[in-house]
Amino acid sequence: MQAGQDASQEGSPRAVVVDVREVYKIYDTAGHVVKALDGLSLTVEAGRFIAIMGASGSGKSTLLHLVGGLTPPTSGEVIVENKNLAQMSDRARTIFRRRRLGIVFQEYNLLPTLTARENVALPMLVDGKPMRDYEQRVAELLATVRLENRADHRPDALSGGEQQRVAIARALLNDPAILLADEPTGNLDSKQSREIWQLMRQIADEKNKTILMVTHEAQGAAFADEVIILRDGRMIGTLEPKGSADAALVAAGYQELAG
Repeated sequence: MQAGQDASQEGSPRAVVVDVREVYKIYDTAGHVVKALDGLSLTVEAGRFIAIMGASGSGKSTLLHLVGGLTPPTSGEVIVENKNLAQMSDRARTIFRRRRLGIVFQEYNLLPTLTARENVALPMLVDGKPMRDYEQRVAELLATVRLENRADHRPDALSGGEQQRVAIARALLNDPAILLADEPTGNLDSKQSREIWQLMRQIADEKNKTILMVTHEAQGAAFADEVIILRDGRMIGTLEPKGSADAALVAAGYQELAG
């Protein structure tokens, strides 16, 4: 089964935002060949929150990097919003990523000398656009991540969870087609992690955002609509927690498929 295959039973089918077709990603280091992705195919529909799980080396982050245009596949097609990233130049992928994708990493990547408000606006400031043009948008995003009262604080005055919420707000600044999150709670405690997962569920539901999140935690994956499980660069199965937050369901299903 492919991610996003079960279209909504009501209304028209959702548009496909991500279409990965027979993708291989092969690394050859000093004659040692590693297939990070081995003929992987999947589709993701608009507005879906998809979690990607698998053991270390299963290809989770590689898949996210390909969808994010951070690296091209060795072969196959990676189509995002009807754009074939595999056929783009590095510069074209960079522009597409900046304009249409939002990316959140395990590290928050905030500039320590800037306030939360300024860090959210950073992509526009880098493009030379005046802050005043985005003040309303930045304020709305800080409210979305529940940090409107911390807007003038610098990162060293924020908790890890608050810093990651700033990073999420920044990733949403350009109203991206997809929010990609690579182990977004890897540096957080259990309480802060749950707050981030709940926030991402809220963003998917209220903002109709497509989210792809790599995680090794069943608790986090349980907030997703669907969980893709990888092993050795291939998809070995899917689970459908449907946003239930039922970690036991995901953990049991993962063990059955990957164990």
